[in-house]
Order: sequence, then structure tokens, then C-alpha cells
Amino acid sequence: MNKIEEDTMETEHLEKRFGVLSVEKGFVTADHVIEALRIQVIEDMQKGKHRLIGRIFLEQGLMTISQIDEVLASIGKGLPLFKEH
Repeated sequence: MNKIEEDTMETEHLEKRFGVLSVEKGFVTADHVIEALRIQVIEDMQKGKHRLIGRIFLEQGLMTISQIDEVLASIGKGLPLFKEH
């Protein structure tokens, strides 16, 4: 497996974990996570654009940057992960 594939797998795992932790912390509902994942997949397929789950939540007004940072900190990542790919 090359570096790009490893980075993609890590990002996908962290995004799934990000959604679960966001629900556990009470920031969003499971339905919000499902909808964000749906949006993400559609954008990936139609636009070739990948928005991270946290970015989708932020743009929908569901989470604040400080809430996103709290979730990322609990995963062991800081805001640099929040950038687009």
C-alpha cells in the first residue's frame, strides 16, 4: 500500500470516528451524520470534491469550530486535519 492509500484510509477512519464522537458528545444526531455522509459521497461522485464531515457540519451550522476542535482533540488530531483534500 502506498502513502496516498494509507492517508486515504486513515482519513476515512477518522471521519467515521469523527461522526461517532460528535454524536457521543451530543453535538449532532446520528441522522446528521448519515446526512453528512450522504452529502460527502454525492459530492465525491459528482464533483470530485471531498469535504470532511466536520466541514459539512460547520457549513450547515450544526457544529462550531470549537466543537469540531474538541472532537478532533479527542481523536488525537488538531485542526490541521480539518483542511480539504
